[in-house]
Amino acid sequence: MNKNNSLLSQIARQLTWKRFLFSMTMIFFLTSILFPFYWMVSSSFKTKAEIGGREPVYVPASFNLEAYKELLDPNHPSYQAFGNNILNTIKVSVPTALITVIMAVLGSYAIARLRFRGKELLLNSILIVYLFPGVLLIIPLFAMLSQIGSVLGFTVQDNLGVLMFTYLAQTLPVALYMLTNYFRTIPDEIEQAALIDGCTRIQVIWKVTLPLAVPALISVGIYTFMIAWNEFLYAMVFLNNRFLFTMPIKINTIFNDPTPRPNVVMAASTIMTIPIMILFLAMEKYLTEGLAAGGVKG
Repeated sequence: MNKNNSLLSQIARQLTWKRFLFSMTMIFFLTSILFPFYWMVSSSFKTKAEIGGREPVYVPASFNLEAYKELLDPNHPSYQAFGNNILNTIKVSVPTALITVIMAVLGSYAIARLRFRGKELLLNSILIVYLFPGVLLIIPLFAMLSQIGSVLGFTVQDNLGVLMFTYLAQTLPVALYMLTNYFRTIPDEIEQAALIDGCTRIQVIWKVTLPLAVPALISVGIYTFMIAWNEFLYAMVFLNNRFLFTMPIKINTIFNDPTPRPNVVMAASTIMTIPIMILFLAMEKYLTEGLAAGGVKG
């Protein structure tokens, strides 16, 4: 009894109001973040009776793989060929991230290091473009690409390459802004010393600046990859062929099917979410360093 009283009194002395409020706030935010993810994953294993019942089922009775079989098993009667949608998403998101990083490195380095009139106005103008909602850019982009396609002989609709180009309009402005601020944190004396030793400007960028900017490059690459991976609006406008649908469009198609199958929607959402979570957790260190440095205006 005395031990219990001493333990309670010790906890009472350490648990101040400040710590109590902080703990409650953390519990609230963790619950609001983790519970929807748990509900999505658990619902993907539920039967139609469990997921459609009046009483919520928090833990499925068994790991029912019916929803995953419908998505990925060709022998299933309602096979959705979701693997093809995964491949389409990879085909668009990976090149988008790579091209964005390459173009952003060249543009942001020029703004950060070279002297020319109006470079601050140029940087701010690029960022202003990112502030416009994506829906405002769809019609101008579609009209411009249609005219270019009629001249060069390619179609705008159902073209993953064109879709990737439209993603650059969303990813490149913020990548330029982030990398410009990061390059400004790198001491200019290091590059000047390399130039004195006989390196060209391209060699300085490749051998000196880029190795120092690895955290920023990784964070920008992952950020732009996530934008392309999850993008819905542009893909919805530019893709009509079901065989070219990306994962967000396919999930929306399954969701709007006349026969409701929420467990299949949850299974597809789980497949779409897990790779991003693994990538984020694996690169968390670089993301923290890159975003923190890129967020400081030089």
